[in-house]
Amino acid sequence: MVTDKLLNNLSSLLNALFNHRHLTPSATFCLSRSFQQPHRSFDTVRASVLNRRDFIADTTAAIAALSLAPVDSALLIAKADELSEWERVSLPIDPGVVLLDIAFVPDDPSHGFDYMEAVDKSLLFFEAQRSGKLPMKQRVKWRGDSGLYDGYQQKVNLVGGYYDAGDHVKFGLPMAYSVTMLSWGAIEYGRSMVDLNQMGHVLDAIKWGTDYFIKAHSQPNVLWGQVGDGDSDHYCWERAEDMSTPRTAYKLDTEHPGSDLAGETAAAMAAAAIAFRPYNSSYSDLLLVHAKQLFWFADRFRGLFTDSIPSAKEFYTSSGYSDELLWAATWLYRATKDASYLKYVVDNAASMGGTGWSVKEFSWDNKYAGVQILLSKVLMDGDDGSYTATLKQYQAKANYFTCACLQKNDGYNAPLTPGGLLYLHEWNNMQYAASAAFLLAVYSDYLSAAKSVLKCPDASVQAQELLGFAKSQAYCGVFMQADYILGKNPRSMSYMVGYGQTYPIHVHHRGASIASISVLHSVVGCVQGFDAWYRRPQANPNIVHGGLVGGPDKNDNFDDDRSNYEQTEPTLSGTAPLVGLFSKLYSINSNYAAGTTPSKSLPNSCLKLEIENLSGALWGLSPTQNKNIYELPQWIKVIKPGSECSFVYVQGGPQAKVSLQSYH
Repeated sequence: MVTDKLLNNLSSLLNALFNHRHLTPSATFCLSRSFQQPHRSFDTVRASVLNRRDFIADTTAAIAALSLAPVDSALLIAKADELSEWERVSLPIDPGVVLLDIAFVPDDPSHGFDYMEAVDKSLLFFEAQRSGKLPMKQRVKWRGDSGLYDGYQQKVNLVGGYYDAGDHVKFGLPMAYSVTMLSWGAIEYGRSMVDLNQMGHVLDAIKWGTDYFIKAHSQPNVLWGQVGDGDSDHYCWERAEDMSTPRTAYKLDTEHPGSDLAGETAAAMAAAAIAFRPYNSSYSDLLLVHAKQLFWFADRFRGLFTDSIPSAKEFYTSSGYSDELLWAATWLYRATKDASYLKYVVDNAASMGGTGWSVKEFSWDNKYAGVQILLSKVLMDGDDGSYTATLKQYQAKANYFTCACLQKNDGYNAPLTPGGLLYLHEWNNMQYAASAAFLLAVYSDYLSAAKSVLKCPDASVQAQELLGFAKSQAYCGVFMQADYILGKNPRSMSYMVGYGQTYPIHVHHRGASIASISVLHSVVGCVQGFDAWYRRPQANPNIVHGGLVGGPDKNDNFDDDRSNYEQTEPTLSGTAPLVGLFSKLYSINSNYAAGTTPSKSLPNSCLKLEIENLSGALWGLSPTQNKNIYELPQWIKVIKPGSECSFVYVQGGPQAKVSLQSYH
């Protein structure tokens, strides 16, 4: 029984203890017990006992019981009748107090998330979205051949490519962006993909897109930008294999320009050329030919693609094309090292907004943050030549985006849900969190390679903290994105379909919601699909593995309803960044499992703890702006490799639940 007198005396003791900064917690350790519980956040418990007497029977029994209890135990009070040597520093110690203090050592930083599985599921989604004649090695068996006559009316072969989302339109802009992101992931994290035995699947996913773009780029100044019409397609609910809607194809040419779409396709071809260079140099060369022609076409004949393809405007309204021109030129410079492309982004930095726009979004529509981070790498790699001043301006904007995501931007921060998800748009918001997470993971690597520190208005930030935004649940005040997606969120739901124990089962996806053609051989008609399948309350008969749905609203609420397309529809542009992101996170876990340890001290802001059900007093940690999230006191400046940190809480009743939220 914890009496009021004991709690009062204990409170006085702990206040005094943690005010004596020269007293290190490790000095109090007199008992150590280790036990393995891989599923928990910590695996080491140490007793910090404030009396010199050997443990009496009650204390020994309590310590022994602790080794079998959950590791969240944080305080033991037992009987003792001698004062400790702490009396020598004039601490007000009451006889009869024995403290059990826990020093935490992080075990598996993944908190149980299987990034290997997440990478595999992400790639399966691209197989589920394939249009055309499916290959023999197709793994998603509930899909069949479809769209085999795309382009026939226009006398051009447009068979192949990807369906955009839960419908069957092949929208060029988000498809090209998705291929760019797949390729960027392969460029940055190819070694991890090889370790995962996934590089073949990644290159297949990229090539399924680029083969289609080669067909669509039928002449130097012609690009077929869309197949299918969104309005007529959405009028029907049917499988791709049963499509009865018009498959009209729409093109860009010199009289009907589309610099945004042509520029993004050029970027996709250039990035893919880099990805394929080690594996198929002749295909890489072919992609570069198309990339250069498309960039010239996009730059020479300027205009918005939605003015030339009005049917796309309702679904993918472009906000401009300047960012895509800079984006394409930047990727062409990286692919070719032709200085004329670098000169282009420098000469047009101001006029096209590259050094003018400060953004908080990176997406299929807005590429500025991507351009700014890629050009920051050029600067940090020392390849800036005479362009240093302009490239520094690009990096300043890259830092703005990054600091806004990290909530360290002097109030001009990216909005978050209460659960910590980046929240920018009501419709399919999760894709923006995924792309931002990928971008910060990449920028973290660039900064680390350059041994550089990010200087935000509110604080200087180590490179590891950027990765923390991408990965961890509570890192420097910003909640996770990747782990939020996989289930570390207020609803404990994975928003990647098919991953984890709980995920959306009424996904807004035609093919997934109707029985496979291999099971139900009869045609499912346009209206029949609505009556028989769309409105049925049961779960989808097919799991569209790896699809990232739109996700929760601004309050972390989610309605798993097939008609709720804003939240339950998966998209190519949502899943594409995850392939690289999860490959990166897998490599971190692999290095950890192999025994890799930090070689340098980290700032104390890198450690965050979550303490739930805390009703009593707490010493040794400082609260953050986020509920239940705590960090080390400010006077602990750094965390040295192999060091240990301690804290104590006191309360009657049930234990608090303590978990490690981030340690990078």
